Amino acid sequence: MSKAKVKQPKAKPAKKQRNRRARGSALMMLALLLIGSAAVRLGLEAGPAIAREVANLQQEDVADGEAKGGLKGQSMPSSAELQSMLAAFKEREAALSAREAEIEDRMKALEIADEAIEQKLVALEQAEEELKSTLALADGATEGDLTRLTAVYEQMKPKESAALFEEMDPAFAAGFLARMRP
Repeated sequence: MSKAKVKQPKAKPAKKQRNRRARGSALMMLALLLIGSAAVRLGLEAGPAIAREVANLQQEDVADGEAKGGLKGQSMPSSAELQSMLAAFKEREAALSAREAEIEDRMKALEIADEAIEQKLVALEQAEEELKSTLALADGATEGDLTRLTAVYEQMKPKESAALFEEMDPAFAAGFLARMRP
């Protein structure tokens, strides 16, 4: 028996038809999307373009109206209206000047307060340095006193120093014993 290759003619044409349909539907979908995009762009950009054109036409009409004799329906303000507007402007200017002077006064007060704070900070820093030096001096004096007192206790006879240590606070006595030479 010979082995021959068996072809399946029906499977390939069906597969090709499916591929063609898929390609055709993909192309149709792509075309619809492009047409939809064009329609959206046209709709979004056409409105503002039309509005600009209408505004330009209105401006031309206004310019033509001014050339022919002024604006229709509008007149120059009367002298009384101008006087009231001028008075309102002067009142506003006076209020602004008063507010500006008030702000300048506040700024000067703040500057004075800042200077006073700076001086107090300098004085506080000097006092802190003096306190540190005083504490260092006191600590040095205390250390010197403890060293001398320890030397006195070391030179005492054991029985005499024992009697003194019995009467002392135990923590205080322990501090001396720790400093003493054996």
